[in-house]
Amino acid sequence: MQRRHFLATFAAMPLAGIAGRLFAAPASAPRFLLVFLRGGYDCANLLLPYASDFYYESRPNIAIARPDGSTGGALRLDADWALAPAVREALEPLWASKQVAFVPFAGTPNLSRSHFETQDDIEHGLPENDHADRSGFLARLSGTLGGTATPIAFTASLPLSFQGGGDVPNISLARVGKAAFDARQAAVLAGMYKDTALADPVAEGLALRQQVAGEFAGEMMKASRGAVNAYGFTQQAPRIAQMMRDKYRLGFIDVGGWDTHVGEGGAQGQLANNLGNLARGLAAFAQAMGQDWKDTTVVVVSEFGRTFRENGNRGTDHGHGSVYWVLGGGIAGGRVAGEQVKVAQSTLLQDRDFPVLNDYRGLLGGVFARLWGLNATQLEHVFPQTQAKDLQLV
Repeated sequence: MQRRHFLATFAAMPLAGIAGRLFAAPASAPRFLLVFLRGGYDCANLLLPYASDFYYESRPNIAIARPDGSTGGALRLDADWALAPAVREALEPLWASKQVAFVPFAGTPNLSRSHFETQDDIEHGLPENDHADRSGFLARLSGTLGGTATPIAFTASLPLSFQGGGDVPNISLARVGKAAFDARQAAVLAGMYKDTALADPVAEGLALRQQVAGEFAGEMMKASRGAVNAYGFTQQAPRIAQMMRDKYRLGFIDVGGWDTHVGEGGAQGQLANNLGNLARGLAAFAQAMGQDWKDTTVVVVSEFGRTFRENGNRGTDHGHGSVYWVLGGGIAGGRVAGEQVKVAQSTLLQDRDFPVLNDYRGLLGGVFARLWGLNATQLEHVFPQTQAKDLQLV
């Protein structure tokens, strides 16, 4: 039986007790999981720049209210930043125990604002416009670490970040979720206006709505590249944790559904639902890791952020700088880390986006150096022509 077939069979088996019998856990060693949010999530409605009046001017319909001390509102982190209510229940305990940190103004130099180009650039981990080496940075990291960090991708096909190295297993996670548009509801509404003067306009309007919804859903699906959605990640998090506890030390998963051009919502709505599911999944993963959580580091990235101003569809378009998350039982969290600027119109990139002040390669290089004690030569192999940026997060 080939290894990929074995993993697919294993995924369908009851988890209790099986992995422990199949695999002997190696000696305690760092574990690292990269969570890639495909679609470019709106970081400004996760980590709220609540001290900025410009944030509220720019988002009259989707801004989230300033923290007011209530348990159901935004969670104040410091004088500039607050955490969205959607993730508060799941992440507040991790924040209080300093097991989660956030790095705003993070990302890549790529300014194409193309999902596919920027995703590929990040997964390659190479200098901008350098196409000589087409391997992925996790493949190069795995090769550098040798047998000390067994890799796995929790994806339907091997992600680019693991390509170009050795034989890396991947396992598909089932997609879970509902369609974006309910045709039954449209039929009911059309029936209400049957045989009236409004019958044709209503039918045309509903048809247009379904067409537009389908186009946006199709675009989001393309941007997600077949990634499991946030709800699906929540359901699968304990399974991922068990496999990383018992066998694997270097993991990758992508989560889709973040391309919020229309109807994004604020404290509630499409984005809030996704963020809530993601946060609950990460909290479930942490809990399922048990004692091994102290040796585990999770970094959440996305190819870019969104436009700072909302658009005419009460959504946000492709942007630039993002907010990365760093979680783990042994990290130096409970803070907003990295280089920052005050959020104002004058500090936006091209008068539209968060700038990138914390390059993702330098940030990850600093994390890898801390986790595995990599030297300058080893880091150069993983991220060529990059100076590691040690934010002392691990």
